[in-house]
Formats: sequence, structure tokens, C-alpha cells
Amino acid sequence: MQIRLASNSLDTLAPDLLVVPVFGEPAKDAAFKALDKARNGELSDVAAREGFVGKAGQTLTITGNGKGPGRTLLIGLGEKRGFKIAGLRDVAARASRLGRLKGAKTVAVVLPAQGAKSVERAIELTAEGAHLGVYKFDKYYGDSRKKPSRIEEFDYAFAKAGKITAAQKRKFGAAVKRGVAIAESVCYARDFINEPADFMTPSQMAAEARKIAKKNAGLSVKVLSAKECEKLGMGMFLAVGRGSDEESKLIHITYKPKRAAKKRVYLIGKGVTFDSGGYSLKPSASMEDMKIDMSGAAAVIGAMNAIAQIGSDYEVHAIAACCENLVNGRAYKLGDVLQASDGTTVEINNTDAEGRLTLGDAITYARADIDKADKKNGTKKTPVEMFDFATLTGACMVALGNHTAGVMSHHEKLVRGWLGAADRAGEDMWRLPLTDKLKDQLKSNIADMRNTGERWGGAITAGLFLKHFAKTTPWVHVDIAGPASSSREAGAIPKGGTGFAVATIVEYLTR
Repeated sequence: MQIRLASNSLDTLAPDLLVVPVFGEPAKDAAFKALDKARNGELSDVAAREGFVGKAGQTLTITGNGKGPGRTLLIGLGEKRGFKIAGLRDVAARASRLGRLKGAKTVAVVLPAQGAKSVERAIELTAEGAHLGVYKFDKYYGDSRKKPSRIEEFDYAFAKAGKITAAQKRKFGAAVKRGVAIAESVCYARDFINEPADFMTPSQMAAEARKIAKKNAGLSVKVLSAKECEKLGMGMFLAVGRGSDEESKLIHITYKPKRAAKKRVYLIGKGVTFDSGGYSLKPSASMEDMKIDMSGAAAVIGAMNAIAQIGSDYEVHAIAACCENLVNGRAYKLGDVLQASDGTTVEINNTDAEGRLTLGDAITYARADIDKADKKNGTKKTPVEMFDFATLTGACMVALGNHTAGVMSHHEKLVRGWLGAADRAGEDMWRLPLTDKLKDQLKSNIADMRNTGERWGGAITAGLFLKHFAKTTPWVHVDIAGPASSSREAGAIPKGGTGFAVATIVEYLTR
């Protein structure tokens, strides 16, 4: 799909599908008025007849009369005052999705008038949405069900624009490249999540990480086998995968900038490629979609693709602890006491609370890597930050629903910066209190701690468990249990794996 700047003159646009976002009352919207005038009042007549008033989410499709666009899609955005620019991603995604469904070869979207600082961002989001909208995981469909996109050109135009200079065109081109890189990376994560668990095993996750590193200069990858993890004392991580015939793998991807890094950032992803619950066996209905339990790992691996293409001032590490939580005679059991790689002993009172065990050892691995780098650099220590991403608790979904990630941290400045990036990226995240008042729930009578607390505050006690291993390192925990997958299409979100958190990670590390 070629994404390009269309002619400044709206009345000359004649794609197979023209998409016009409308703020509030159509008669007051600049793009609507310009197009309506060019079409002799046709748009206003049809809008009035069909009751289109520009409410958020309202749409109206107008079939062409042989002149101009084949179809025109009006999308209501509601009042301009409350609109966030990230919403343009959804507009472009809906445009490309409809274009794909209708077999359009050319699609154009009219961008609302933007301030000078927002134009490039609007173009970036449009390019991102255009690619996300045509995403379809149809690998396992028969030929009769596969419907490849026919879209060859996706144009963007401005509701109001003067002469566009050569310098602006170069900036617009860079914005398109950034948007496409992010979309490609989100789609990588979606593919990882949507693949069946018998294909997307820990070893396959490692293979996919190597593919991404091979295609991107600046990335290197190291994969630790189960034996290597055993030497590092990763008793929690290895116990989770003990019931599976698939070997557990710890994946470590590194990006290093050309100049001295301003800071080092560690992205740690939960990579449970299938979660049966272990001996705390899930019911069949709850187990059906548990191939998505590696969405955190998918996000951090996918994000590295965009980081390498866009570039970052930071040294970035993606660490994915990948395993399967299954049941056999060797599987870990309730009442077992596991030893973490930092020496902590953990009593198991729920084998279905396995994600925090894998992450605990992965966080300790990251901290050891930080210490190793600090020793090498001597007194010139680089500032460090750590983030983990996991489909960790159903309790977070109970609290926040299906669309919002729960965020916890013991570092105020870091969590504020992260939530700011999430807001700019248009991904819903909400901070939950990491209160020590619930810490007593993790006390064990026979070990240093146990892996779960009581029913109440389950998302927070999971965060407190991870905080124990993060120690004093500036750290943010992101529970993506709700938004990691979707049961229906909505805007740029497809049915199935969403690739949630990739956009925020890239926004935070490359802006």
C-alpha cells in the first residue's frame, strides 16, 4: 500500500473511497463544507435526509454518481474540543477496512485542520491506521475465505492547506515511515498472539525474535536454554514450564544507539505461550483463548522492530520469559516451595498464578544485567528504567474492563512519563495503587512469601509480588489482561490479538 499526499484541492479527489471525518454539525465543518460545495450540495442533502449530525461514532456512506469518488464515507467525531488526535488512527483504520471489504484500489482520507505542530503527528497516525485497518489473520483460512486487500494507494489530504513546501513534504514522508514502522510492529505482535499454541511455542518465539533482529541493524539477540536458566537459579520460571515437553526459553534482544545511550531501558514480557492453569486447572471455556498469555512478550519483541527502524537515544533491552504451563507428572504443584534466582523462596498456593513467577526471575535477570553493565562502566553509570508487560490477572479486568491496562509503580516520575506516552499513543491505561497495606496477603508460614493473596485486590498483590524482585530499580508494571485481545473489531482494533502496548512503548522510547 502506497501512502501519499493527495492534491490540496478537495474537489479534485476521486478515489474509489473518500473518507471525511466530521466534527459535530456538518454545516460548520470545513472539510464537509468544501466537499459539499464541490458536489452542489449533495452531501448536505443526504446528511439531512439520513439524520447524520456528526455524533461520535456515527457514519454515513454515500454512493457516487459516476463523477468524483466511488463512495464517500462520513465519520462523525463529535465535538472538536474533546477529540484527541490519536483518534485519527481509528478513522484511517475504518477507511482502509471498508476499502478492503469493498474491493477499493484507491482510498483517500481528509485530515481535519491541525496546528503546525500536529500535522506530522496526524499524518503518522493516518499511516499507522491505514495499515492496521487491513490487518487480517487469515493464515489458516482456505483460499475461498481469503480476501487480500486490493488497496494500492491510500492518500491523505487536508481540510485547509496552503502551499506545501518541499521541506514539509520531506517531514510528511518521515511521518509516514514512522507510522508504517509502528503498524508493522503492532501486526508482528498480533500475529504472535493469534497463532495457535502448537505453532507459537517458546522455541518459535525465539525464532521470531531472531528474524526481527536479522532484518534490523542495531539489534542483537541472545536465547537462553533451560539449562542456562537453571545455572542462573531461575527456579520459578523453570517450574512453570516443567509440565511441558516444550523447552522453556528466555529471549534477550538488545538495541544500542550509535551514540552513547542517555539511559538503559528494560522491557520484560510475560511469554506463557499456553496456560492451562497447571494443577489449578482452568475450566475449558477459560482455557480456550490461553494462547494469548504471551501477549506481553509479543509486545516487547514486536516493539523492538519499530525501535530499530525509528531509532532511539536509549539502549533498549527486551526480555521475554517463554514457557508453557501444562500438567504432567513433573509439573509443579500446590504446596511446592520454589527458589527464585535472587534467593527468595516462594510457596505455591495457586499454579494458575504462574505469570508473576516467570516475571520475577526475568526481572532478577534484568537487574543482574544492569549490575554487570554498571561494573563494566565503573563510575559512569547510565540511568536505568524497567517495565514489565503481562496478561497477569483477571482481577485487573474486573477493576478496569476489557479496554484498559492497569499500571502500578513505586516511582512517581517514571510512571507519570509512561502514562503521558500512553495518552499520546491513544492506548487506555489507568494507574492502580501499589499499596503496601495488602502485602501481608503474600505471607507464607513455610517460605519467604507465597505467590498469591486473597481474592480482594488481586491485581495489586500481583504487582506487590513483582515489586519484591524489582527492588529499588525504577520500575513500572503494566497488566494488559483486558486489552491484549478483543472479541470484536473497533476502529484500529481487530478481532483477536491487538498488539496492545507496542504503540506506547515506541512513543515512550523514540519521541
